Amino acid sequence: MSHMYFDTFIAVADDCTTDVAKVPQPRGSKKTVAEVQFAMLDGQPFVHTMEDVLFHSWLDRRDDIDATELADDEVQAMRDEYFSTGRACLRASPLTKTHGWGVLFDSEGRAALVASESDDYQRHLHDPGLTVLNAMRSKRA
Repeated sequence: MSHMYFDTFIAVADDCTTDVAKVPQPRGSKKTVAEVQFAMLDGQPFVHTMEDVLFHSWLDRRDDIDATELADDEVQAMRDEYFSTGRACLRASPLTKTHGWGVLFDSEGRAALVASESDDYQRHLHDPGLTVLNAMRSKRA
């Protein structure tokens, strides 16, 4: 089962309450999913795939595992196990649902954030070469 998008733009959710993209703020001592995903996508646009972001945001938030002590084959085995069942995609990410960020995927499935108030956001939203999907709503319609 692939958790990848290619030449796709995820637009912010219809019920997103912000008109301006917001950087996720810390809450407590543990990083939030939004913080981890934002750090990966904002810091390195078009480097990580959706699978990279989903897996590492899960792994980084685990209290029982120190990812820096894992061998590459252990990480790969954990990743294979993680994706052996269905997983929510970035359409369900707090970045796209509540923080006002769109996500653009290139032809190789690598992702970058796009601020909802930017000209790029509007351009991608109407680009006939992209599949445009809305992020999932936070509340029922």
